[in-house]
Formats: sequence, C-alpha cells, structure tokens
Amino acid sequence: MSVLKEKAMILFAKIIFYIDAFLWLFTKRRKAETMKDVLELFYYDFLRIDKKDLEVVRLTDNLLITRARNPCPILKTAMRLGIDTRVMCREVSEPICKFVLLRLNPALIFYRNYSHIRPYTDSCEEIIIKAY
Repeated sequence: MSVLKEKAMILFAKIIFYIDAFLWLFTKRRKAETMKDVLELFYYDFLRIDKKDLEVVRLTDNLLITRARNPCPILKTAMRLGIDTRVMCREVSEPICKFVLLRLNPALIFYRNYSHIRPYTDSCEEIIIKAY
C-alpha cells in the first residue's frame, strides 16, 4: 500500500471514530467521578467492550489497568490494510480515547502500552491514571 493511501485510510478511520465519540458524548453527558465509573463508562459503554473480553489487571482510587481481548475494529482494519497496529492505534484510537476521557474527567491521563498490543501479544494493555 502506498504511503498516501495508508495516510488516507488512517485519516478516514480517525474521522469515523471521532464522529462516534462526539455522538456518544452528546447523548451521555456523564462524568466519571471514580475509576469504577471510568471502567463502566469508557470501556463498557463507549468502547462497547464485553466484560468477558476485558481483564481488569488493577483498579484503585486513581489507577486502572486493563487488557482487552475484544474483537477490535481498529485491529481488524489495521490487519486487513497491512498497517502496523502500533501506528493505527497511535494515530486513530489514542487521540480519541484521550479526548473522551478528558471529557469524562479532566484529571484522567491515558497511556497505551505499545509493548503489549495485539497482534504481537494476546491483548492490548491500557493504563488510566487519575492525576488529582
């Protein structure tokens, strides 16, 4: 795939995901006060990850670490197009995840562990910290 075509596909995926995020935020208008709220609102409601597909590695008052094994549309798209998932997730998913989380609670900081991401491992690990 040419670089231009790859960039166009990434941009298209990003636009679709942003539209989904805007619509979700518009209809939900909720705030995440606790990390359990973050788990429920962000993972189960916004990302629509089934509880059986999400391992909660750690959940405290200001830390949430998860490992997802869900059927991920971004993973599927990246693999179908031959784009490295680390690139696709960094360009498409990560900015939108940060955008949604900041609207749920401005104190939330999102990290994706790019050394623990599919298809290179069995799950995708994410870390959310409540800064204050």
